[in-house]
Amino acid sequence: MLLLMMLVLMSGGMARSQTTSDSSPNISWTSTSQQSDTAGAANPTRTRTTHSETNGRTVDRTSVERMGPDGRYVPYSDVERESVKVNETTTRNIERTFGRGPDGQRTLIQERQEELRELPGGEQKAVRTTSNPDGDGRLQVVQRETTDSRQVSPGVRETKTTISSADGSGGLSPTVQVEEHTRQTDKATTEFRKSTSLSDGAGHWTLSEIREGTTKRDASGTGTKEERVLRPGSDGKLALVERTVSKEAKAAGGESRETTETYSTDVPGMAGDNGLQLVRRESTVQGRSSSGVQTTKRTVERTNPGDPGAGLHLSQEAIDIVRPGASGVARRESTIRASDANGSTNTVWVDLGNTDNPPAVTVDTGSKKSEVKSQK
Repeated sequence: MLLLMMLVLMSGGMARSQTTSDSSPNISWTSTSQQSDTAGAANPTRTRTTHSETNGRTVDRTSVERMGPDGRYVPYSDVERESVKVNETTTRNIERTFGRGPDGQRTLIQERQEELRELPGGEQKAVRTTSNPDGDGRLQVVQRETTDSRQVSPGVRETKTTISSADGSGGLSPTVQVEEHTRQTDKATTEFRKSTSLSDGAGHWTLSEIREGTTKRDASGTGTKEERVLRPGSDGKLALVERTVSKEAKAAGGESRETTETYSTDVPGMAGDNGLQLVRRESTVQGRSSSGVQTTKRTVERTNPGDPGAGLHLSQEAIDIVRPGASGVARRESTIRASDANGSTNTVWVDLGNTDNPPAVTVDTGSKKSEVKSQK
């Protein structure tokens, strides 16, 4: 559970990096929180995140402390993220993850770098590298991902991604290739297709998976997405193995609801291929009260492997509440509840904290497009 929560706290940094222009005002905020595993499987932790934006440079630092055997908090891990606007077309993001030794010293565990370029004609290029320290502490690139996205015609975009991994001889070799194709058929509808191929190490590529479907969104903000997943069967032919249907709608007062249902041929606890069966439903409801309290509730329902024919049952629910406070400081409370073997739902994780992050505390009751935005 502790590892899962650490991943939740630290994930998404590269994808959510922000940049500002040189003329933008300086922005900074601080967020603190304390997490506890009510089941007692992990020691309590507390987290502190600072954010600053100055002259096109964004820096986020997250430090996690864990309660030691003597009841005192000791440094556990650190993540530093930096985003710099190199020029009008290029942005560079760097993320460094540090572990902490018994005496508190920091040790670099991993470094990720990302360079994004916007080129004429709508072309976009990205290079992402992941580096780990070797036995002497020197960083070695263990994975490189290159992406080239082009607008090939009006409404049509093609994206090619190649992932190269360490080959054991000191170099990198291509291991995964992904080709994506999107086509906007009308103002509300987009078709997509994504194929993934794996290398056999000898220069040959084998198709591993195809994801295809459509997304639709109308003027009111209501959206739907349908996706099919096909993989080669034992005979080498592509077969449908999964289907997801997502629906998103906005109601009066700014409340939004999103539901995703997953149908699969792989049903836990059920042998054989019985066709597509509903195996998972995830629902998220976001809203804001007239007093500015922001609430997000996410529920996950799954089939029970012990009784797969009984339909879905509640597996987990997470509730996130942000309450505006004095002097622009908001109080955040996050709770995770999970079902046990007897079907009872119990609280397994609690995260309490404060933040002066403007997006998390700003109250916009006059806009129908107001959203719940809460960050660590």
